[in-house]
Amino acid sequence: MDTRRRLVPDIVTLQAFECAARHGNFTRAAEELNLTQSAVSRQISDLEAQTGMLLFERIRRRVVLSDAGRKFLPDVQRLLQQSEQLMVRAVTAGASSTSLAVATLPTFGSRWLTPRLHKFMAARPDTVLTVGSRSQPFDFDEEGFDIAIHYGQPVWAHGTCTFLCNEVIVPVASPTLLDRMPARQHAYMLEGPLLHVSTRPKLWTEWFEMNGLASDQAYRGSRFDQFSMLIEAAISGLGFALLPKYLIEPELASGLLSVVFDVPLQTENSYYIALPEGRQDNALARAFQHWLLEQVGTPL
Repeated sequence: MDTRRRLVPDIVTLQAFECAARHGNFTRAAEELNLTQSAVSRQISDLEAQTGMLLFERIRRRVVLSDAGRKFLPDVQRLLQQSEQLMVRAVTAGASSTSLAVATLPTFGSRWLTPRLHKFMAARPDTVLTVGSRSQPFDFDEEGFDIAIHYGQPVWAHGTCTFLCNEVIVPVASPTLLDRMPARQHAYMLEGPLLHVSTRPKLWTEWFEMNGLASDQAYRGSRFDQFSMLIEAAISGLGFALLPKYLIEPELASGLLSVVFDVPLQTENSYYIALPEGRQDNALARAFQHWLLEQVGTPL
């Protein structure tokens, strides 16, 4: 057999390995896969022979991943997931005249993009959208997305970036917290509970310094790893939060959150639309880019 062909993984064998690793039992894996126990055992043996690694250790009636198996498992799971996504995209594209795969930042996607998508779909009812969340730049060819929304600087390997909008961050709080705040003094905010998003640990420090306030207490308070959780924490009255205005449009309109001081902080980063260099002629992606630019500044 050609060496290159020998190293091409067999998806069925990888499925057997992943399932056996998850159950810690060949018999249960066989039941899930609708195979015999001996068939699963044979597939695992074939994979061990192909890789040259002992993937499982047999302990009494259980099978336990070896050190090599534990290191191998995440890559197998990732490959199986990518294979499934590939087939879903292929089936979706085959059932539709047009399809578009969009990558977006998680909170931006859920709170700004998704509530507006009905406007895009109304003009293109035959389009099938696949929207996935990505927090960092990725390889367009490997991931299969047609367009991405990116936060940071206009830099994307093998991609071109178009400016979408700046980020304006304001200090907000719930009405229950503001009721306890005497005359909305900056000092109260310094002493009160502060809420942070883990990915932007210096936001409060930057805001305090911009307003000439002592920032030695700016790191104090609870932390959340997503803006979506930070928003809910602020609504519940847990503390003061610095939040991008585009993420809290409904809460500001309804009064669930209020701007404490109308002194916005504009960060050095912005939002951009990224397109893969080799697919600049994708008419639907271009149309989606144009639509995104039209939505900036447009209320829900």
